[in-house]
Amino acid sequence: IHAVQIAAGGANLVIGCDLVVTAGANSLAKMQAGVTSAVVNTHESVTGDFTRNRDFALPADDMRSAIVAATGAGQSGFVDATRLALALVGDSIGANLFMVGFAWQQGLIPLSHAALMRSIELNGVAVDANKQAFLWGRSAAMDLPAVETIASAAGAAPAPDIARDLDDIVARRVEYLTAYQDAAYAQRYADLVARVRVAESERTPGHEELAEAVARNYFKLLAIKDEYEVARLYCSDDFRAALQAQFTGDYKVSVHLAPPLFARRDAHTGQMLKSTYGPWVFGLFRVLARLKGLRGTVFDIFAYTAERKAERRLAAEYEATVDEVISLLDGDNRALAVEIAALPDRMRGFGHIKDKAVREGKAREAELMAAFRAKEPIPSAAE
Repeated sequence: IHAVQIAAGGANLVIGCDLVVTAGANSLAKMQAGVTSAVVNTHESVTGDFTRNRDFALPADDMRSAIVAATGAGQSGFVDATRLALALVGDSIGANLFMVGFAWQQGLIPLSHAALMRSIELNGVAVDANKQAFLWGRSAAMDLPAVETIASAAGAAPAPDIARDLDDIVARRVEYLTAYQDAAYAQRYADLVARVRVAESERTPGHEELAEAVARNYFKLLAIKDEYEVARLYCSDDFRAALQAQFTGDYKVSVHLAPPLFARRDAHTGQMLKSTYGPWVFGLFRVLARLKGLRGTVFDIFAYTAERKAERRLAAEYEATVDEVISLLDGDNRALAVEIAALPDRMRGFGHIKDKAVREGKAREAELMAAFRAKEPIPSAAE
């Protein structure tokens, strides 16, 4: 459910279970200031734009403002129903009934409690969970801070343990790359960061910005999500634990993939198309995960694709660029060196989106390296 409109007695109510849809032109056109009330789930769902634009972000504040402007001051209520429902009833689908309860408690739905409960029973799907979600929605309308506190205690994930210094940044990535490939692969990463760190401490004492930029960005080029890594992550204990925490009973997991060697291509764009793979694919994942040692060798059947060749080339070119940067590093060009080292962060996305980002990133690298060699100021990025 994205948005529901209820009209009664000259007034109307919009229950927005999706912020993007509720703030869309079609929904806003049905709202009238002073007449329409709106209760809206603020949870930001990923849209298709994310796959096409690596820097895409939802303008949540603008969307909320548009809804408030359409209904008039004091006529709109906002709550992150998806997050609260997941924590309190164990299923984000409960957000729909949570929103109904949130609206009903405010006297915005002209139906009796008995009628609503009977409709949930007649629907016959997750009856107890939906009744609980409705009740939590009512509670949130009365005392949202209290419900937030209970939800945090019941289902909030622990705060992420963020790396605090360069040593921690490197140690975590060495651990990851060892699991990703092996100790030698992780040592390749650690050696480059160590070279940068030594050069930076000698030439620009008291600074570690360049070493940190290399530690973060070189890792991105080494830990690519190739076939072996996707398989390893799907077979991980963390993935299984996340599924078991969110779902119960008899459920089936399918995944959507576009394997470079097997994916169909769009007849017009030539881009690879994703296909759905059922539970059987997890058996293949287990085999692939055990074969990660073949990565990059002559026996790696995926290594011959253009995408994998380009990824290996990017890592090698980055190593050469960083070595040149530290050979010329001084106090005057330190900021430019850091920007060069951070360029891989711009090369994000998948498929043709990433291809375009890489082309743009390499063009910017050529521009910055020319300025770096000539000891010129940082050139402005093209708009």
